[in-house]
Amino acid sequence: MSSVRPAKYEGEGTSFLAQSLAADASSQLLLPGLVADDTEEWVLMEEDTASEPESGAFTHITVLRAEVANALVPSDADATVRVFVDATLGGGGHAEAILQASPTARVIGFDRDEVARDSAKTRLKAFGDRLTIVPAPFSKMREELTRLGIDKVDGVCADLGVSSPQLDEADRGMSFRREGPIDMRMDRSSGETALDLIARLSDDELANVIFQYGEERRSRRIARSLKRAESAGELVTTLDLRRAIVRAVGPVRVGGVDPATRTFQALRIAVNDELGELEALLAALPEVLAKNGTAAIITFHSLEDRLVKHAFKNNASFTPMTKKPVVPTDDEQAENARSRSAKLRVAAFELEEEEE
Repeated sequence: MSSVRPAKYEGEGTSFLAQSLAADASSQLLLPGLVADDTEEWVLMEEDTASEPESGAFTHITVLRAEVANALVPSDADATVRVFVDATLGGGGHAEAILQASPTARVIGFDRDEVARDSAKTRLKAFGDRLTIVPAPFSKMREELTRLGIDKVDGVCADLGVSSPQLDEADRGMSFRREGPIDMRMDRSSGETALDLIARLSDDELANVIFQYGEERRSRRIARSLKRAESAGELVTTLDLRRAIVRAVGPVRVGGVDPATRTFQALRIAVNDELGELEALLAALPEVLAKNGTAAIITFHSLEDRLVKHAFKNNASFTPMTKKPVVPTDDEQAENARSRSAKLRVAAFELEEEEE
């Protein structure tokens, strides 16, 4: 990644999210989640300490599995071949649900995580050539579909954010629960790590990343602490990173959330350009969806949800199918604590007929 996205938030022609963040970037006193009048309170991907994963296993509980499949695949599905994109293939749970819902469905699955792709390939082996796995980020969806000879698809789903296996694997450095390198990359074959990012940015640039992507009002103190630790050679592992954050803000949990949570999430979002990826996905939807096609997107925090909500609301070709986002049932939340932050928004794409 050659630059940090907050640097492009000045000037005209920026996205809705960029404009709303830029309006408040100068103030470090705003409470988390209050960067726009119509935004929901910030929701974090929680660190679940209830269970430990098996070493090297890609064990992931699919969130809102049935709801996504029901939104994309018509209940009266006939023998017509329908093509769907699972933009975040992961362990293959949503793709599996779609393929099971219709015997003629075909799924194009995108994922930049090699471990996830291998897991999905094994899990979905029985579906044969009805599944095509693409080793690319979903921002490349349009060009990859063109390469496959596919012009339009009948539906697109995306389960955003970090998966449980990525959060649980110490070597990825996405969690402060396990000691590992300060990496945080979803694709570990390219790009700079979170430690590289911290070293490269100035105090102010790092503070902006933490504030804008983590909505952390103590971002300046945290940034100074991280830069001091990095300069002193004291920032090597994820536990070092957490210690540097705690030195800046104290060990007190706010509402049960660890004080390092927002900073870890902000760094991960910046390293993987997650909001830029999402903006590219949303921009491509009108280009790849067939008439009456459906988009179903699951978000896990307010920055993502805000982008999806406004993309569906502000494009006249989209008709939101959910007045409010669909959330997991009480039973699903009890089974999978990390599903508590999930929100599903669904919209139908109704391409206007060209005038003769």
